Amino acid sequence: MDLNKRLMIALALSFLILIGFTYLFPNSKKTLESNQTASATKTNQLSVSKTIKADTATPSTPNKKVATLSSNDLLTTVDTKKYLLKIDRFGRFASAVLKDKKYRQDDGKPLDIIDPKNTRPLEVRFEDQTINKEAFSVPYTTSASKVDAKNSKAVVVLTQKLSTLTLTKTLTFYPDGHYTLNVKVTKPIKYFVTAGHRPEADKSRYMIVRGTLIRDDKGVIHTIEDGDAKEIQKFKATILASSDRYYTSLFYNFNNPFSVVVIPNAKKDPLPFVKVDGSIELSGYVGAKEWKLFHKLDPRLTDAVEFGWFTFLSRPFFKVMLIIYNFVGNWGWAIVLFTLLVKLILFPLSYKGMLSMQKLKDLAPKMKEIKERYGKDPAKMNQQMMELYRKHGANPMGGCLPMLLQIPVFFALYRVLLNADELQGASWILWINDLSRQDPYFILPILMGVTMFIQQHITPNTMTDPMQQKIFKWFPALMTFFFLTFPSGLVLYWLTNNILSIAQQMFINSAYEKHKLKMKEEKAKEGVDK
Repeated sequence: MDLNKRLMIALALSFLILIGFTYLFPNSKKTLESNQTASATKTNQLSVSKTIKADTATPSTPNKKVATLSSNDLLTTVDTKKYLLKIDRFGRFASAVLKDKKYRQDDGKPLDIIDPKNTRPLEVRFEDQTINKEAFSVPYTTSASKVDAKNSKAVVVLTQKLSTLTLTKTLTFYPDGHYTLNVKVTKPIKYFVTAGHRPEADKSRYMIVRGTLIRDDKGVIHTIEDGDAKEIQKFKATILASSDRYYTSLFYNFNNPFSVVVIPNAKKDPLPFVKVDGSIELSGYVGAKEWKLFHKLDPRLTDAVEFGWFTFLSRPFFKVMLIIYNFVGNWGWAIVLFTLLVKLILFPLSYKGMLSMQKLKDLAPKMKEIKERYGKDPAKMNQQMMELYRKHGANPMGGCLPMLLQIPVFFALYRVLLNADELQGASWILWINDLSRQDPYFILPILMGVTMFIQQHITPNTMTDPMQQKIFKWFPALMTFFFLTFPSGLVLYWLTNNILSIAQQMFINSAYEKHKLKMKEEKAKEGVDK
């Protein structure tokens, strides 16, 4: 039984440490990439280049003037159903303001997911430094200053005439926000096109996967998070995505995989480029990571929706929740029904585990007696304990198994409810207007703490150690504190889980009492018969 208690304590403490670490020690990096001087960036690039072969092409660095180019220096405006996009005079996306009302800054203003201080999507860099320098001093020309793609596709052609070559970008925009990109040059030359630095629209404290995601030509997903890009890396890709929590700028081509070079910036954040020798055709997208839209464009594109460590569980969970949502039409009730479904699936195992806990509770006096009698002989004590368990059909690990199963389920859902764009702006009841944000009145976290307290008091335990008892006594309060600022969708899951667990425990307690009464009556009857 000591092993059982130690395991439960370890699980509880591990849970608290992980949740507490997420809350108290978020990613401490600055949310905006500082502008680097040309000399500092060049030094960084050269130091990295030493680690690769001399014949490997890498993009040259633009000059300082381009890095500080005003976002108002614009060439073309593109209007789709999803966003209002602005292209600057160097053929780059300088602004992408999302139109849906749920995409807003904290002050209520429309959300622009492209930070002009960072490397912008569609920026072209040449391997040849001389040509690269000229490319960032000669502006593009455009076929149209305004493009309307709200109802049908629209084409804009961007042209840059340099002294030795001409580069042309042909962009076809679609109402749903995706586009196709065709880049051509008038002579063979090595250059690079970037999806840009990841969007920096999310300022949350949570430990989110932020950086570059690559789906290679074998379907394997590679993620390079901010701060982890320590060297140049190369891939053969079908998807290249610069992403934060909810938003992404990406390229994809499933028919013709393309070469990708990921270089670290001064903060060791990944900056991805598509390596080109001649011309290239890519599809692209900038905006929110909408599962339905990605699935419609190509089911493989949903791989760009990353859920972190538990993606292997989070992805099927999200698909089931999406099916439930399509049926009930509300994400809050979808979370409630999904939690109920998980409980029903795990009920047989939970039932056995809770019965085992009841039996262990009844055996506590006998276990204490064995410890007192054989405490100086551990081998003999363990032998007597095992005999006691066998005789009464009790499993010392039975009570922990449901908890062990619930932990990966919780963290998989934790990732879904943190990363799923669909929960942004999704209301539930009355005061819950956005399941991706914290409960404004802290009602759900407090109710969650109360239900944890009730569940704790109706669940049998055999703890006799005062320290263990104190830890579990304060567990509901600590959980309530940590969950105060968590997304209300996640708190709703935990609250629903607690309510269902209370109902489940009450049912099992009642069933077990009836079982004990029946056994007592049978023993009494046997005594009378004798």
